[in-house]
Amino acid sequence: MINIIVALPKQEDGKSIRNLLMKNGFQVNGICTTGSQALSKLDELNAGLVICSYRLSDMMYSELHACLPKGFEMLLLASRDVLRECGGNDIMCLAMPFKVFDFINTVDMMCQAIERRRRKDRQKPKERNSEEEALIAEAKALLMNRNHMSEEEAHRYLQKCSMDSGTNLVETAQMVLAMMRT
Repeated sequence: MINIIVALPKQEDGKSIRNLLMKNGFQVNGICTTGSQALSKLDELNAGLVICSYRLSDMMYSELHACLPKGFEMLLLASRDVLRECGGNDIMCLAMPFKVFDFINTVDMMCQAIERRRRKDRQKPKERNSEEEALIAEAKALLMNRNHMSEEEAHRYLQKCSMDSGTNLVETAQMVLAMMRT
């Protein structure tokens, strides 16, 4: 479920948007009337969507957008005139007054994009530092010398042991080194 924060200057408007979203199956994590409230709520979450108006009592939408943590998107709700001035940035905009169908579809589309990005990030292989790379290379070298394996066979062996034991490759290399050095 994608985290959603609604940041609108009027509490009643925020509640209306929250109710509309919840009625359509979205989870709303908070309603804020200021940018600072929204930012403090965002610190508790890891990714999601901020729905906000052009102006909050303590900051403009652009200031809030500049402070958004990585993994958060913004949906700006404003009049057509205001939206003409806001073009050219990576903020999704929806003209007020909006049709409920358009609003829900826009939020759904943004949530799906955030979820796809989150899944893609999880599938990326973890980058290792030079220390970890050296540890893996040392374990492979030891396997190659003692067991007469090729570099590819030693790597596959470490991968298989890693999967079988449920540990990552670095931990497996450490275990192999500890066992073979004794």
